[in-house]
Amino acid sequence: MVLPHFYFSDLLSKSDLPDEACHVRRMCYMIVTSRTLLWTLLTMATTLAMVAAVITPTWLIGPSRRLRGRSKASAEDEIFTPSLGLYNGCIKVHEIEQLFTENCAPFVTSFSMSSEDFPNFWKAALVLFVCGLGLLSFTLLTSLSCCCIRSVFRKSVFTVSGTIQAIAGILFLLGLVLYPAGWGSRRIQMVCSNRVGPYYIGDCSIGWTYYLAIVGTVVTFICSLLSIQAEVSTSSTKVQEGLIEGKNVICLI
Repeated sequence: MVLPHFYFSDLLSKSDLPDEACHVRRMCYMIVTSRTLLWTLLTMATTLAMVAAVITPTWLIGPSRRLRGRSKASAEDEIFTPSLGLYNGCIKVHEIEQLFTENCAPFVTSFSMSSEDFPNFWKAALVLFVCGLGLLSFTLLTSLSCCCIRSVFRKSVFTVSGTIQAIAGILFLLGLVLYPAGWGSRRIQMVCSNRVGPYYIGDCSIGWTYYLAIVGTVVTFICSLLSIQAEVSTSSTKVQEGLIEGKNVICLI
């Protein structure tokens, strides 16, 4: 007896349904290893550190100054240390008599400001840091979801994130190099004396946030390398055994 062709097609489609359901069910699993957890935590810490470095106005620390009132100097003159950041700074504003108010605020009003007030190298550095932070923030989202999402744009989430982190690290590195190139502007002279120039800050000193940006840049590259190890850990023998056993949650910490 010869069965109609559509019958075989119907049988074939029905036989494929369990495999598809099994495939979908096997895709819904969560894998957490010590390496993926370390990669996620480092990415989070680096992102927060770079944000703090960019917004904190202590990249350059000026020499301490003694503040005196308009009348006669008091016995307890206040000591103030001005500072500058990537786009902001801290100064003391002289008000009435001997009253001084600390003012920490952005000095940037637009990117069309003259290079003497907002050095062109600082403009480029700010753009590089903002772009790098945008990329790093994206990898933070992917690292938080890597235990459930295995691919991004049909590529491994670890490969994509690691590549993006490497690009972000390069942008940060370029920003760190460009920032000292703008030390010869008039704004720097107001804080660090007239003996300033590119890569020379005169009487000023480098603030802790610049070092924080350096550390954050180094850790960004470390995160990029660690993403490779994180991907390897999700394909280990123990993980494969857990998948064969049908586990939906695999934790290897």
